[in-house]
Amino acid sequence: MSRLVETVAPSRLGPGFRWLLASSWLSNLGDGIAIAAGPLLVASLTHDPLLVAAAATLQWLPPLLFGLWAGALSDRLDRRRIVVVVDLVRAGVLVLLTLALLTDVVSIALVLGALFLLGTAEVFADNSSQTLLPMLVARDDLAVGNARLQTGFITVNQLAGPPIGAALFAAGAVWPFGAQAVLVALGAVLISRIALPPHRREAATTHLRHDIAEGFRWVRGHAAVRTLVLTIFTFNITFGAAWSVLVLYATQRLGLAEVGFGLLTTVMAVGGLIGTACYGWITRHVSLGDLMRIGLIIETLTHLALALTTSAAVAMPIFLVFGAHAFIWGTTSITVRQRAVPTALQGRVGSVNLVGVFGGLVIGSGIGGLLAQRWGVTAPFWFAFVGSAVFVVLIWRALRHIAHADAQPLDDDARVPEA
Repeated sequence: MSRLVETVAPSRLGPGFRWLLASSWLSNLGDGIAIAAGPLLVASLTHDPLLVAAAATLQWLPPLLFGLWAGALSDRLDRRRIVVVVDLVRAGVLVLLTLALLTDVVSIALVLGALFLLGTAEVFADNSSQTLLPMLVARDDLAVGNARLQTGFITVNQLAGPPIGAALFAAGAVWPFGAQAVLVALGAVLISRIALPPHRREAATTHLRHDIAEGFRWVRGHAAVRTLVLTIFTFNITFGAAWSVLVLYATQRLGLAEVGFGLLTTVMAVGGLIGTACYGWITRHVSLGDLMRIGLIIETLTHLALALTTSAAVAMPIFLVFGAHAFIWGTTSITVRQRAVPTALQGRVGSVNLVGVFGGLVIGSGIGGLLAQRWGVTAPFWFAFVGSAVFVVLIWRALRHIAHADAQPLDDDARVPEA
């Protein structure tokens, strides 16, 4: 058992990393359960594509509204305490939703409101959580630490969580959300055990808006991070359009039931595990710029293939390849960002990236809902294919900046580029 623990969480990374990893895996299992249970709950209450897409929008909107503030606060306050408090709030919202389901007073409006509150709380928890790893491990161990966190994310959030959530939902709508409440609360307890080095700005004399602007200026002045933010924003418009109606696509186009919908995420997680196994070899033989280019081509072709097929047997391998791409892209981008950004700016730069991620998703989900309502559930996938193809052409040359992301690593005294 000790050998397994050492393999998964090497002792050189420290006890703090092990607490972080355990908390991340528990919380991600709860969130993975909700990945399937949330859309299934919404779909059980309405078949209107606009309302189904609205559920995705309300989960993706909070990072756009509050992400910058979350980043500025995480650079000012105790990051561990932020995660603990906000995760306990999330657990409370889930308990209330569970009670509403148990007493049969649930409505589509109540569910949409709960999704918005959960998404808002998650903004502050996730932003602060992402700043913890660089404070706990050495710079050279960031890739290992991120790979372990991503492996846990894939295994429990993407692989185990969705089919468990779908199975629990099939047994009774109350079960998945009650289970998620318990897991998120336990994750908060584990985070509370971490000891962080001092990082609070005790006598902050600037306004939060100044801090936020500082983060934007830094991103604008760093070519690799700026390119990552621009890329994820543009591609999440197309991704958000297609994935916002994924539950309808799976049930109406592919003919999958509740558990089958959960298995889509499981298949993507298997692809992510394959990406995990190959990641070291890939990064030794392919430059970061080329790696990003290949990934964007894969994502573009994924939308085309899903728009064309009506067979679950054909769609499953497509989701498998997409899962590998998503892991490789995600691990590479977060490692580039964490290595480049000074500790004092991790929260704010992370929040700028978060706004790019969810700004694209919000715009895309609105487009996807309208397209699906007017032309059917495949229309968002056709939009995603055409839009992605155009974005690949426009951003192709700019991806060369990522290949030089580690050429001049920055330290905590790195200056913020002037406006």
